[in-house]
Parts: sequence; structure tokens; C-alpha cells
Amino acid sequence: MCSNKENILDQVTNGIKKDSGLSEAETNFEFKFSSQPTLENLSEELLDFCKQRNWQQYHTPRNLLLALVGEVGELSEIFQWKGEVPVGLGSSFNEKEREHLEQELSDVFIYLIRLSQACKVDLPKAVEAKIEHNKQKYPVEKCFGQSKKYHEYN
Repeated sequence: MCSNKENILDQVTNGIKKDSGLSEAETNFEFKFSSQPTLENLSEELLDFCKQRNWQQYHTPRNLLLALVGEVGELSEIFQWKGEVPVGLGSSFNEKEREHLEQELSDVFIYLIRLSQACKVDLPKAVEAKIEHNKQKYPVEKCFGQSKKYHEYN
């Protein structure tokens, strides 16, 4: 069993399974975010921004959720007629389109932070807990290289 786990981890380290038909460049998600600003810095900056404009009164969980959904729709429109786009975007996006993508991703992230604030959810802690939950729900040995839902391989 240990050698099977090592084999699986080797496959993960070396990219997607060979039979996926995708090159490593198309599936390489290795990327690092900037260390600054932190999520807490952004959260404080957004809170100050909203307080300065007296927008807190409008930022109820429901309103923030609806705004978030709207922004996800705008983000979706960017990809709507592009077909499959490689990881890193390749030549699929010109500079203007990439800038538009960055703006829409930022809008989604901003509303997600504001919704987390309004609901008093510690987002980094919640994400960590969700990752741990998913590790149990989707064990590597059972679901590696598969897109099935957890109830389909149990």
C-alpha cells in the first residue's frame, strides 16, 4: 500500500496522468500569490473603504451575496465563448482581456471578503477546515485522477 501511495504522489508531483491528453504546461497550477497584502490587510482596507462611504448599511449578507453572484456572472462572460483555456491562459487572452479578468476576479474576491465579514466567518480558518474535510471525503487512494463525486466511488 505504501508503494501505491508513493506512486500516486509521484504522478501528482510530475503532473497529470499521462492518459489525460494534456501537457504539463496545460496543467501546471504551480503559482505563488504575493505575501503582501495579507487577507487581514485587505479585509481592514475594505472595511475602512465601506465605512468612509457609509455603505455598511447596504452590505447585508443577502445584498453582498447577490452582488457576488452578479460578479461571478460577469466573470463567466469573459470565458463564455473562449472554449477550453489552458492554465496560465496561454495566448487565449490578450493584455486587455487579462486586465478585465483581473478586475472581475478582484470584484468576486472583494464581495467574498465582505460577505465573510458580514457573516462573521473567519475565512482562512473555514478554508483550512474545508480542505481537511475534503481530504477525508476524497482520499487520494480512491479518487486520484477521477472527477467522480465522493458517493460514486465509495
